[in-house]
Amino acid sequence: MRTWFVTSVGRRSEVGRPRALLTGRNGFTGHYVAAELEAAGYEVVGLGDRQGPAGTRSITANLLDRVAVRAAVAAVEPDVVLHLAAISFVAHDDVDEIYRVNVVGTRNLLGALAELARKPQVVVLASSANIYGNADVDPITEDTPPAPANDYAVSKLAMEYMARLWMDRLPIVITRPFNYTGVGQSEQFLIPKIVSHFRRGERLIELGNTQVVRDFGDVRDVAATYRLIAELAPAGGTFNICSGAGHSLGDVLDMMAEIAGYRIDVRVNQAFVRSNEVLRLVGSNSKIRRLSESVPTTPLRETLAWMYADR
Repeated sequence: MRTWFVTSVGRRSEVGRPRALLTGRNGFTGHYVAAELEAAGYEVVGLGDRQGPAGTRSITANLLDRVAVRAAVAAVEPDVVLHLAAISFVAHDDVDEIYRVNVVGTRNLLGALAELARKPQVVVLASSANIYGNADVDPITEDTPPAPANDYAVSKLAMEYMARLWMDRLPIVITRPFNYTGVGQSEQFLIPKIVSHFRRGERLIELGNTQVVRDFGDVRDVAATYRLIAELAPAGGTFNICSGAGHSLGDVLDMMAEIAGYRIDVRVNQAFVRSNEVLRLVGSNSKIRRLSESVPTTPLRETLAWMYADR
């Protein structure tokens, strides 16, 4: 049975105030992106499979329901679109759902946007740096050939290829965020898991391969970068979103030991070691910095200290 409803968003109530349609508004990243856009003067309307927080404007529609998505998009008539909704956990156990949401859901959104009489000025699609896989270059640029090593990465690359079919009809920008973290991220992700162990004063933590290296960004920087892309609207472009610095989990543990004032014992749990693990994933942010010198980059230690201080 199809279920959807539209809250009263109406036409723009303030002359000149742009309207942003934000999928994934209720998620970890969406929370920060919405705040960033609102601070910049946008009217933000969330689109997701459940109502947004009290006091926010939202439309509830399942991205896999093409008719519901078409009605939702027609009701909003957005000036800019930021599509963040996705299955974003690499180890998600429902592979079919990964492909349905990340590929078919995106196609339904693009189809609905292409039918609008007044097209948005920019449509930003969040892909992932995971499409690069175990790349043999360092740092990874947008020209690095994709080599996805898991279903999540394959679904994101498939989404990118599918989106190219719509680029003659919509001003699409593709972003490839590398790993990022911050206050509010689920503890199923490694950095929040590590920080929470230190916050609780625990003396032992079980992890997988602590030698994997990642480009860990700050979610606040990511949100600011999305806002810049929405403002500059570089249609047809593909951009890494990253800090440009690589850190192993061992580095993270050392930083947290300095912040918390004690060291934690690490036990390697083979259940957490992935057979198709991407060992090193560090990006170049030179292309996005050529677009705007205002792209922020917060040092990882500052991000960890912010997370540790959140009680």
